[in-house]
Amino acid sequence: MALEFIKSERGRCVFGWVFQITVVLALAAVTAIFFFQSISMQESSMEPTFQTGERFFVNKVSYKLGDPKRGDVIAFTKDGKDNAAVHIKRVIGLPGETVQIKDGQVYIDGKLHKESGKFAQISNPGLADEGVKLKKDEYFVLGDNRNNSEDSRFAEVKNVQKKYIEGKLWFRIAPFDRMGFLKN
Repeated sequence: MALEFIKSERGRCVFGWVFQITVVLALAAVTAIFFFQSISMQESSMEPTFQTGERFFVNKVSYKLGDPKRGDVIAFTKDGKDNAAVHIKRVIGLPGETVQIKDGQVYIDGKLHKESGKFAQISNPGLADEGVKLKKDEYFVLGDNRNNSEDSRFAEVKNVQKKYIEGKLWFRIAPFDRMGFLKN
């Protein structure tokens, strides 16, 4: 009886739909696993841009095909360990540049860095007081909440090596009323 149903026109149609749905779900699962990662903002270091508890998709492919750009918001680990916490910060300095913080302002290669957002003056320049020279695979990152952020100014984070960058934040998935693509 089951064999007759499969051979019938209606059976072939149902089987075709089941097959197509299975393929689509499998492709969606593979895409989600290998290309995207979901993370939650667990620190206040990016306020007011992002709030604690917001959830994001991270594009894991973007930096396999290219390099981070100044202003990108990235997810990274400090040491690349599987169980390491994932942090979210904004890229300020690029490989080969020298980043210095003086008089509360960021300077890149001796020139004042003009940012698109309005950020507080930095009260503690940390390691960038005398200038930080970035190696060929390093990035200098800052939190948008400049005076309440553990970032490249401090020895706990230092400069972020490209191999430890998980990807670029690109879509906010929660809260629902703020869902959407991010603009960097």
